Amino acid sequence: MSPTSETKIKNIDHLGIVAGLIDEIGIVEIINSKLGIDVREKISSGILVKAILLNGLGFVSRPLYLFRQFFDDKGIEILLGEDVENDCINDDKIGRVMDKLYKYGLNNLFIEIGLSVIKKFKIDTKYSHLDATSFHLHGEYKREENQEKETEISEITKERPIIREIQ
Repeated sequence: MSPTSETKIKNIDHLGIVAGLIDEIGIVEIINSKLGIDVREKISSGILVKAILLNGLGFVSRPLYLFRQFFDDKGIEILLGEDVENDCINDDKIGRVMDKLYKYGLNNLFIEIGLSVIKKFKIDTKYSHLDATSFHLHGEYKREENQEKETEISEITKERPIIREIQ
């Protein structure tokens, strides 16, 4: 028997970089600390969320019961850990973890992970980005007929809510 007859090839592609960043940020530990660890389960909620994040980069249109197929040709022991087996990742476990995430609050979890990243990587928060796509402006502009467009100045004011009586 030759040494290559027992060789198995597994891909990690770009997922190795993503898995490394997830580990560096500490997402698995943060999620486990917030959602808790059930010793009866084979993998923690944090590891499953890591699997979901990795899966979201290429296999997203498949139903949950096929989720574990994504890892069939991947080096799962490198991406998720030595003790994680493909059979541990199933739609029942995903459903339970998603329920826990919803109950805890995704916004809360996102903020906590973001703050952890800021602290860990010592990101300067003096400047920040505001996504202004959710702001809107409506109404009529006050114009004089003889004014040119280039010299017009718009005044931005706080919008007052319109209260209407329901009949």
